[in-house]
Amino acid sequence: MTEQSKAGGGQPAGLFDSLRIFAHTSVAIAQTRLELLANEIEEEKLRVGQLLVFGGIALFCVAVGAVFFAIFITVLFWDSHRLLVLGGFSVLFLGVGAVAIVLFRGYASAASKLFSTSLAELGKDRQRLLP
Repeated sequence: MTEQSKAGGGQPAGLFDSLRIFAHTSVAIAQTRLELLANEIEEEKLRVGQLLVFGGIALFCVAVGAVFFAIFITVLFWDSHRLLVLGGFSVLFLGVGAVAIVLFRGYASAASKLFSTSLAELGKDRQRLLP
């Protein structure tokens, strides 16, 4: 008789013991992969949240900057230092809006990494199972 795996009691492991161990290992691997998948989904949710925040900031600042710019044009012909203040606010809000747009475009154009780690781990698992 060839050498067989020994169970805890020193007896040869039977078919059902082997199947039970295989099932336990398979469930453990599946659990690990599902946890990894959940982490990747959470990272993607955070990335989308950042996109929404920067998009909201950009829209708000450009809108406020446009309003101040309109007021600036309106007041352009008045006699006072109001032009400097309104122009400063216009430049400030338009500048912040432009920076937010650049950040938004950077995040939006970045490739999504969703499921990349899970796919890499599954590829490693397949390579280990090959003879």
